[in-house]
Amino acid sequence: MVMRRLLLVAGAAAIAVVVGVCALSSAPAPRGWSVPPSDVVPAGEAMPEGTPADSTGLGAPATAAPADGPLAAGNSARVSRAWAADVARRTGIPGRAVLAYAGAATAIAAKDPGCRLGWSTLAGLGAVESHHGTIGGSAPQGDGTVQPPILGPRLDGTDYAAIDDTDGGRVDGDPRWDRAVGPFQFLPSTWEQWGADGSGDGVADPQQLDDAALAAGRYLCSSGDLSQPASWRDAIFAYNQLDSYVDAVAAAANAAAASARGAGGR
Repeated sequence: MVMRRLLLVAGAAAIAVVVGVCALSSAPAPRGWSVPPSDVVPAGEAMPEGTPADSTGLGAPATAAPADGPLAAGNSARVSRAWAADVARRTGIPGRAVLAYAGAATAIAAKDPGCRLGWSTLAGLGAVESHHGTIGGSAPQGDGTVQPPILGPRLDGTDYAAIDDTDGGRVDGDPRWDRAVGPFQFLPSTWEQWGADGSGDGVADPQQLDDAALAAGRYLCSSGDLSQPASWRDAIFAYNQLDSYVDAVAAAANAAAASARGAGGR
C-alpha cells in the first residue's frame, strides 16, 4: 500500500517523500502530544466585540451555521484575539497562524468531538513543515494567505521521489511534476482528497492558513482519537513516514503547549 503522501519541508532543505508502509518504533509516545480543549483558551477569556464566548472560552461565529454546513465566518473568528496575541508573544508563532491552528481545532471539536485534536498538534506540524508559513521569506498575511506562496521542490526524481503531475499544474503551477504546496505542504493529490475551506470564503486554498490547518486536522483525525498516544503517533506518522518526523512534531507541539500555558492555560 502506498501511504497518503505529504512532503516535509524543514528549514531550507526538504526531506524526501517516503512511500510504502513502515513499522512504528517502540519508543514511548511523547509527553504533551495533545492539548485538551480547555487548554486552548482559558474559560472567561475576553472575546472580540460582538463575538459570544462558548464554554471553552473560544469565540463562536457571530451567526451560527448548521453543524454540517459551511461556516458563516472563518474559523479564526472562533478564537479570542487577545489570547492569540498573548500566545504569539509567548511562543514566537505568528499570531495569524495561532488563530488558524486554534480555530481549526475548535471547528473540528464541534464536528468530530471524538478526534480530540489539540491546537498545539497543528502548531507542531506547522513548525516542522514551514516554520508557520515563514519558510523561504514567506509570511502570513492578515487574510490568512502566505505570501509569496510556498512551493516545495519539483518531485522529478533528481533529489526526491519522482511524482508525475496529478493536477495539470492547477494547484502547484507545474504541469509536469507534482510539488508540495502551502504552509502544511500538501501534495496536489492529497489536497484533492482533504482540502477544506476554513476561512469561510467558499474556496479551499492550500496557501491559506485557515484552509490548510483545517485540512491537516481532518487528515489527522482520520486516524481516530488523538488523545490516545498510539493514535497520535499513527496520525503524525501517516503525514510523513519517518519516526524522526514524529519526534520532531512532538517536540515542537510540546514546546508550543508549554509556552502557551503561561498565557493562562493549565
